[in-house]
Amino acid sequence: MQTDSLIDFLKNFKTEEVLAFLRTLNIESLIHNPWFLGGTAALALVSLIMRWRILLATILSVTGFVGLLNYTMEQNTSLENISSPTLMVFVGGGVLIIFVVMYLLFIRE
Repeated sequence: MQTDSLIDFLKNFKTEEVLAFLRTLNIESLIHNPWFLGGTAALALVSLIMRWRILLATILSVTGFVGLLNYTMEQNTSLENISSPTLMVFVGGGVLIIFVVMYLLFIRE
């Protein structure tokens, strides 16, 4: 019986269902909400003070990528023009976020 319930639970993680769930989330309104941003900053500050590096890296990476994606989508960036300045900001910001996460998780130890 437990394997059947586990299989039913794992069916929720199909790619189509995950993408449908992400579409229903309105991340654009969430990233501009001052209460959400303040709560995220407070949680990041607490994790910095308490030295919870994994939580801090998760908060910084998720918030950074959501902000970067929101900025890129607001600028109507297309992939047809490879030398687009907003596409370069997206790539550079992504690389910077990855380096910060790598520093927090691996180098700082």
